[in-house]
Amino acid sequence: MLRIALYQPDIPQNTGTILRMAACLDVAVDIIEPAGFQLGDARFRRALMDYGANLDMTRHDDWERFQQSLGTRRLILLTTKADRSVYEAELRPDDVLLLGRESSGVPDHVHQRADLRIAIPMESAARSLNIAVAGAMVLGEALRQTGGFGEIGVSTP
Repeated sequence: MLRIALYQPDIPQNTGTILRMAACLDVAVDIIEPAGFQLGDARFRRALMDYGANLDMTRHDDWERFQQSLGTRRLILLTTKADRSVYEAELRPDDVLLLGRESSGVPDHVHQRADLRIAIPMESAARSLNIAVAGAMVLGEALRQTGGFGEIGVSTP
């Protein structure tokens, strides 16, 4: 099953939004500490709303503990310094999609550990997308490629 990992997130609203998306799409999340805010932060809770009860989330004290949890899973880093476009990459059902800090991405040793580095094609003058938006786009493509949407029902009004 696909997972999303957040490397030391520092904006509570983005983290809450990503966790809400993960709960809605039945995707597990790893948070790699230290975060730049308390998970009880009001802005975080407001973005997450009441979706926390349906969320499979694991907190890791640091990068080393997170790495130990990966096992044989591939680590796919979303980065502006990518090897290829997400739409050219072949994603697998057990991949871990890693999102860096909003303020600074990930350090070099994390880049080096990634099995694959992918980016979303953008206008050349653009610097980056909001991390929650980028995470949603890449997760959507990963679920499409791996058949992950087949297990999710469509709600009707």
